Amino acid sequence: MRIVSLLPSATEMCFALGLEDQLGAVTFECDFPEAARRLPHATTSALEAVTDPGEIDRLVRESMESGQPIYRLDEDLVRTIDPDLVIAQDLCRVCAVPSGQVEIALAKIGHRARVLSLDPSTVSEVLAGLVAVADAAGVRERGELLVADLEERMRRVAHNPPPIRKRVLTLEWSDPPFVGGHWVPEMVAIAGGLDVLGALGARSRTVSWGEIDETEFDVVVFMPCGYDLAAAVAEGRTLLGRPELGGAELFAVDATAYFSRPGPRIVEGIEVLAWALDPSKPVPPDGRIERLR
Repeated sequence: MRIVSLLPSATEMCFALGLEDQLGAVTFECDFPEAARRLPHATTSALEAVTDPGEIDRLVRESMESGQPIYRLDEDLVRTIDPDLVIAQDLCRVCAVPSGQVEIALAKIGHRARVLSLDPSTVSEVLAGLVAVADAAGVRERGELLVADLEERMRRVAHNPPPIRKRVLTLEWSDPPFVGGHWVPEMVAIAGGLDVLGALGARSRTVSWGEIDETEFDVVVFMPCGYDLAAAVAEGRTLLGRPELGGAELFAVDATAYFSRPGPRIVEGIEVLAWALDPSKPVPPDGRIERLR
């Protein structure tokens, strides 16, 4: 089977399932595991390269409002690979090429392939997507075994809750502030905390600093979408001067690896959160989380 993955999380799933030899192309954002970086890129960014959070937000909003694509699909490469399976999504236009755009492109180049759209909103749906990928690739049992292992790890975390259920503010962006949605509030709950502004299964949303100021919380977890730990730490330090965050504990995390992407590593993200909420838990390996305050 020939597979094209248009999602970093799906690429991680394919490697976890032992399907890496069947991957013909991935996205330019696919960076885990290391071998994924060496595969051909089926997508490129259509946005100008900037680093300021406010400017990134402006460019994304302008593209979405004008109906312009945020990603470009390399149709010639897809035609050359002649895939049997293309894994895409419709959950977030900001995150990857929508599956509808993929189907239009396939029709344009006269190619027939199964398009599997992964659109999870909860942790259980993320794991169900892993089984769906395994099933589409003809290795369903591998997917079920992997999910069973991930579920057991989550049970171990949930069955050993912290002594105090801390109130958690999850920030997915700083300018403007976004609070975590989709699977993130559930990750916090499994880890033993209470997400104060995010809603289970709902989209991430923009909030005002005034709303944050009026909310009570004990811990802030800064998880800017698309940022690794070093970038999150650098940006997170600018939050230390925000009076709206009061004296709450402040952590920065590798959001790209363990929170933003709905793949197998969100279970590691739950384990990271468990330590942030209860330091008596096992300390996460380096590169996952850093306490800023």
